Amino acid sequence: MRCQMRGSILKVAIFVGGDSPERDVSLESGRCVAKALIELGHEIFPLDTARGGKLLPADQACWGRGTSQEPPELLDRHGHFHEQLFCAVETCRNQKAQVIFNALHGGIGEDGTIQGYLDLVGIPYTGSGMLASALAMDKTMAKKIFELEGIRVPRDITVYPDQQIDPGQLLNGSQPPLELPVVVKPSNQGSTVGLRLVKKMNQLERAFRAAEHFGGPVMVEQYIPGRELTVAILEDRALPVVEIIPEGGLYDYTAKYTDGKSRYITDPDLTADEAQEVQEMSLKAFQALGCCGYARADLRLSPQGIPYLLEINTLPGMTEHSLVPKAARADGIDFAELVEKIIALALEKREH
Repeated sequence: MRCQMRGSILKVAIFVGGDSPERDVSLESGRCVAKALIELGHEIFPLDTARGGKLLPADQACWGRGTSQEPPELLDRHGHFHEQLFCAVETCRNQKAQVIFNALHGGIGEDGTIQGYLDLVGIPYTGSGMLASALAMDKTMAKKIFELEGIRVPRDITVYPDQQIDPGQLLNGSQPPLELPVVVKPSNQGSTVGLRLVKKMNQLERAFRAAEHFGGPVMVEQYIPGRELTVAILEDRALPVVEIIPEGGLYDYTAKYTDGKSRYITDPDLTADEAQEVQEMSLKAFQALGCCGYARADLRLSPQGIPYLLEINTLPGMTEHSLVPKAARADGIDFAELVEKIIALALEKREH
């Protein structure tokens, strides 16, 4: 689909980089999106939202890299990120961009902050709106909504920064108490940033402190043994299920973004009923949060064939090797078509 509803080549701004721990992944997503848009004939305006309103060079290799897994305050050493973001949006307006492809991941690029600002200034953007983005980024709140909708999720305990809790007593905070192994992770980060699997009690405090380091709440979640599955949602349809087989057994940040650390199966060995249930659960979660455009659901399938929803990612990776493009290819949609469809959905959302 070539955005034919517009009848002309589009001016597309691309937001990349930012100040979140996922900065380097965002830069790579942005490069791939930019390449696809150029091949499709669109005019692009790439902007690193942590660097203000100055356009990035045409040579995408010069866009730089970030330091993954760093707390945001270490990336934003000058403390002017919001000001830089406003400058980037003003550049979009001055360049008369017709739509923004938001290739940011995590932080205020994904938690509803940028979405709310763009709603105010009236520039269409890709992905979900302010409320859905905020809910999805807050894993604790999202899981409460999923449970209200009858969507199965692992049990968990969330500890907030002002709570004085001995990490050694964490597992007793749930009724019935959580049992090892558990997954410990920041409740407001994406892309498995800060995630650790705890199998022994003497590992719990260290994992908790590591997650606490990112600021915000810490979630301690019952680990579901079994298979790692993901389902991409495009518009109002679940794409084919993809199975992830991490080399070390845990799909953490390293397994996700290091070549060769994980295998991906686009035609996993699932029964028709299992595949259907996983897809329906993912689409229901997408709709429960009010998401739109595209997103990705992450799930675990227990050895008994019972699926558990882990989270919804409203701005999933958009590199050539990311999970949403893999699922799209399995559905017969190549990368350029996927990018164009996402932009078309953003423009349709604005019209409504």
